[in-house]
Amino acid sequence: MTLVDVARLAGVDKAIVSRVVNEDPNLVIRPDTRERVVEAIANLGYRPNSAARSLRTAKAGTLGLVIPDFANPVYAEIITGAESAALAQGHVLVTGSSTGDNSSMDRYLDLLGQGRVDGLMLASPTTPREQQKLESLNLPWMMVNRRDTGDHHRFVILNDAQAAKLAVEHLLALGHEKIVHVAGPFGADTARRRATGYRQAMKHAGLDVRAESIARGDYTPGGGADAMAELLRGGLDVATAVFVANVAMAVGVLDTLRRRGLRVPEDVSVVAVHDLPLAEHLVPALTTVRMPLQQLGARAVELLLASSPEDEVAEVVDTAIELVYRESTAPVSNG
Repeated sequence: MTLVDVARLAGVDKAIVSRVVNEDPNLVIRPDTRERVVEAIANLGYRPNSAARSLRTAKAGTLGLVIPDFANPVYAEIITGAESAALAQGHVLVTGSSTGDNSSMDRYLDLLGQGRVDGLMLASPTTPREQQKLESLNLPWMMVNRRDTGDHHRFVILNDAQAAKLAVEHLLALGHEKIVHVAGPFGADTARRRATGYRQAMKHAGLDVRAESIARGDYTPGGGADAMAELLRGGLDVATAVFVANVAMAVGVLDTLRRRGLRVPEDVSVVAVHDLPLAEHLVPALTTVRMPLQQLGARAVELLLASSPEDEVAEVVDTAIELVYRESTAPVSNG
């Protein structure tokens, strides 16, 4: 039984049930309302989760973080920040992946409901059904690097649109106008925000963005290679610059350009979001937009521990976004 079940039976909001269960001294309700809640609790056999209560009182516990894929180096940075913040506040971080198993998210949500983790952070996408289940648990949770899909918002993200604008403005400052975008997958909230930033920067410069100027792929080198090949097949070999949604995709973009006999940056400049260690070791070294990934992970933990499940949380971490100028971008060639 959950707080939602109790609230439905008593005919009140689940926040009222939570405050009755926790004996909130500031709660002011009618005596008959309180009596209905108490009776519903007894009739349903509801028992408060002790792990969630210990989390709100800052006692030692375990926090969970579910990521889409361990192979994506972006999440290693987020995990590092989250683990550091968790340990600093007396908690242990446990990380799992939802890759390739449709039932894995249900199992992670079950762990939260059983009190085996005190709070859960989700960097993986959730279905509407999973989102509903998450909210019904009335236990601490937080979406990380993506916005949740439910009516009750609890998320912390980066300013992806601003990062995209910074990348495109860098290319514009170098004289490029024919700029195409290798975007992330349709379902990714980060991909949508970066594509929005690309369009906004181009529009501000008075440049049109045609539908065929954008090709999508997953956040992998293969996805980037396929998207770049699609752009070239579409006749956009006249483009002088490419803005890539993430650094992993940029690896594939560089490979496709090389195979087509296009030199970087002499023929085409390339810039990507996320400054991971591999960026400076690519040939040529990749110009990137550095994002505060560790700060994002740390802030997710802080917000998880500081808020109750009923609180609305919508925060954008936009500190320390900066361009790292390397060899893959150069002024547009007049030839």
